[in-house]
Amino acid sequence: METPKRRRSNTRARLLEGALEVFAERGFHGASVEDICERAGFTRGAFYSNFASKDELVLALFQATTDRLLEQIEALLPELANQPGTLLDAVLGLLDETAPDQRQWHLISTEFTLHALRDPEAARALNKQRAMFRDRLTKLVEQITATGGLTLTVPAEQFVRLVIAVHEGARSQSLLEPRKLPPGELEHTFLPMVLDAVTRRT
Repeated sequence: METPKRRRSNTRARLLEGALEVFAERGFHGASVEDICERAGFTRGAFYSNFASKDELVLALFQATTDRLLEQIEALLPELANQPGTLLDAVLGLLDETAPDQRQWHLISTEFTLHALRDPEAARALNKQRAMFRDRLTKLVEQITATGGLTLTVPAEQFVRLVIAVHEGARSQSLLEPRKLPPGELEHTFLPMVLDAVTRRT
């Protein structure tokens, strides 16, 4: 028998899935709560019992995606901790695999970022969520380099910011010019060089 907690979790998951599709099709501002509920098969009441607003729902999408990514990275650590270059390649692969539809995810994340640039409250919420992700990823990078006998010559948090910036920028270019720039090519070519340049053996 399904418990109320399990039922609520399933409702939330279906709303997130429906929102992902509707946002990608109609845009953040073009999608209404009713559109999301219709796609997920629920009422407005079900929506507002799980999310206070569309902003909160998008942030929940971001959180679910980054949580999956970090879980997968942490699972890789025992096998690859002594091979920082290989681990970097694996992390970049996971950044792509965590969001199966890269075009869909890029549209949503880009549009919400633009929304946050215009809305201080959305900006604060997005910055908080992104800071939590960077903090967790920074700790993983520090663990990886320490286990591999390496020391970063730049702050680990700055290196993480660079990895994210290169990945997001490269994804945009690859989506626009997939034949000229296959997904992952820039990151896999240049980030290992950057990692080598900012680390030294201890």
